[in-house]
Amino acid sequence: MNETDQARQFGEGPLSRIAALVYTLLVVELQLLAAVLPGLVPLVLLDRDASNVPVAAACALPLGPAISAALYALHRRSRDITDLKPAAAFWRGYRMNFSGVMRIWVPWLAFLTVVGVNLASFPATDLPAWWAVLLVLIAVAASLWVANALVITSLFAFRAIDIARLAAYFLGRRPAVTVGNAGLLVAAAGVTYFASEAVLALLGSILAMMLLATCRLMITEVHEEFVD
Repeated sequence: MNETDQARQFGEGPLSRIAALVYTLLVVELQLLAAVLPGLVPLVLLDRDASNVPVAAACALPLGPAISAALYALHRRSRDITDLKPAAAFWRGYRMNFSGVMRIWVPWLAFLTVVGVNLASFPATDLPAWWAVLLVLIAVAASLWVANALVITSLFAFRAIDIARLAAYFLGRRPAVTVGNAGLLVAAAGVTYFASEAVLALLGSILAMMLLATCRLMITEVHEEFVD
């Protein structure tokens, strides 16, 4: 058996595949933390006060491209432990998708900021309670939309308007994807509320991998119907 065959055999066993996955998750997590650090530090130090909603949104700006890069790197990860380059894949995805991600991430953050400010000042208004419920539902729908949009823009090369349309289309087209992403949204909100944004960031690569898993049907359909 030559050296190439030995390396191939070593890299294809179940333990090697598990080790490759763990290594990839750890490396992607470190890259993700490095990318979001400029916003994460002030975000963790902020008081949880309604007046800080715009500042919190500004701190979250680096998160969009970082999530996109993590999705890109994990989607293209090698299962062969002898051929792992997750850090290079992360930063390649970061550079490739930065402008496209920001076209959807910034408007979404701006919209959530408006909703957050309105909800914070809601007790001082004379609006009916159902108006607050409506705002929350719209914010949730927008968050589910941006989850789809992040996955699509991270893995495919479409125009921003086409990404927005596809993300909205798959909200109804694939209910299983929407429900799965809703579960991840609830989990992320729970971690942030009961722990902190720092803990959520430490779980970033795992959440990105779970997002890819819940969006698997959407990814396959986009590839088959809109790429091939």
